[in-house]
Amino acid sequence: MRTTTAPETVAELIARRWGDHRPGLKHEDGILTHHRAAQEAAARAALLVDLMPPGAEPHLGLLLDNTPEFPFWLGAAALAGAAVAGINPTRRGPELARDILHTDCRILVTDHAHLPLLRGLDLPGVRLLVTGTEEYAALLAPYAAAKPGEATLVTPGPASRLLLYFTSGSTGAPKAAICTQGRLAAAGSALARRFAVTPDDVHYVCMPLFHGNAVIADWLPALAGGAAVALRRRFSASAFLDDVRAYGATYFTYVGRAIQYLLATEPRPDDREHTLRLGFGTEAGAVDAARFAERFGVRLVEGYGATEGGASVQHTPDTPPGALGRAGEGDDLAVIDPETGAECPAAVLDGDGRLLNGSEVIGELVNRGRSLFEGYWRNPDAEAARTRDGWYWTGDLFFRDGDGFLYFAGRTDDRLRVDSENLAAAVIENILARWSEAAAVAVYAVPDEVAGDQVMAALSLREGAVFDPDAFAAFLAAQPDLGTKMSPRYVRIVPEMPVTATNKVHRVALRRAGFRCDDPVWFRSPAGDYRPLDRSALTTLLAAYETQGRLDLLDR
Repeated sequence: MRTTTAPETVAELIARRWGDHRPGLKHEDGILTHHRAAQEAAARAALLVDLMPPGAEPHLGLLLDNTPEFPFWLGAAALAGAAVAGINPTRRGPELARDILHTDCRILVTDHAHLPLLRGLDLPGVRLLVTGTEEYAALLAPYAAAKPGEATLVTPGPASRLLLYFTSGSTGAPKAAICTQGRLAAAGSALARRFAVTPDDVHYVCMPLFHGNAVIADWLPALAGGAAVALRRRFSASAFLDDVRAYGATYFTYVGRAIQYLLATEPRPDDREHTLRLGFGTEAGAVDAARFAERFGVRLVEGYGATEGGASVQHTPDTPPGALGRAGEGDDLAVIDPETGAECPAAVLDGDGRLLNGSEVIGELVNRGRSLFEGYWRNPDAEAARTRDGWYWTGDLFFRDGDGFLYFAGRTDDRLRVDSENLAAAVIENILARWSEAAAVAVYAVPDEVAGDQVMAALSLREGAVFDPDAFAAFLAAQPDLGTKMSPRYVRIVPEMPVTATNKVHRVALRRAGFRCDDPVWFRSPAGDYRPLDRSALTTLLAAYETQGRLDLLDR
């Protein structure tokens, strides 16, 4: 039944698509109506209710590419009152098993392509469902006639958990942020209003659905506005425009270096012949956003808002280049010096937008007002650290200009964000420390030349050892828990690890020097091997930073 009242749950958004026979889901094998997608979600909800062990946490994991099964199961969880943990396929070995078990997933949905990742993992109490198999089809067959709302584990409400999405902190394993149906329904509806989403729109989902960006900023506003969703299994820069044209896409989201990859494709005379009207995401960079608009005729809107929901920055028409915007409605955002607890002064920018007083004005972004943060699953220590002193601490570095506009300036100490993936330095350090030639290891972020961070490692070698780049690359390739984003882009060989007066690794000094130092530095080439960062290579690299307007970040 259609209603004009604001939706309070994602389950309600799914149910509203029942009876809507317009195109709702486009993918490589065809087109499904909104009604059919809701029907598939209802069938899986009924199956989920019957498969979930009595007394278990109603959690399931999805280890899938962007195939129709992913939104089907998201919808099923919403209808059944369950929660989904998006499992990152770039994780490996024990770390991958930890993610599944930490979130108490009793059911894991995957496919043949991802089965090798699970081989040899100890996953007690986890039932595996492999899509695309005869067994899977037979399990679903009895529930083909199910309708939304008929089968529930618990009655879905605004406070019902729906997502447990992993986000890395400064140390240790990734944390699973809790996202409730009420918050997600509100976020999807707000974005649908903000971008005037209608049933005539098509949202192209090419970012991974295990990441909050694709679900919260792409799938949910489409669901709220009645738009169709077009799925791409995995992002492909070369296929982007062909997909957009084939699906009639009008909107897409991006994270990290996706925009740079698109700009790196060969220009074509028909680059502006498409239906896209808007891109929404993070970390494109002002230079690349302008280039994207000039080449493709598409406006990019940058936003800031963590999966945790603790703070948001809203872009407005008067937002200057390089800034993300001002505090979102209801937020009281401040840039705080974490050592003193005092608010940082306003930034001074020159005529080209370059920061002139970075040492004084960069601090951690803090929300001193109401926060939508709903906690981390089974991690009270992390919750307490995030909400200390009654404020929400984002863990991100910002500065604010005299007009109140906020600028992203990086990650706090040992957090890294590579290609939109948050990584913890301690995890990478523990892996690199296994290398027999290493006496000491430190991992830290250096700014990427376009957006986000790159991984840099400082290695102190055992006495008599000589750095062998081929042996080091082979060692990395042999580590089962080294995720695809974790391999160091830069490796600095230090005679001894710099330490503070308390004998802790002097990360600030390492980070400040970056790859511009007197010690030998090696860099990972696109081919995956390590090569010396000699004067010629360094000059080329610094020119890339200058082109992107990010050279000053290396000095902070």
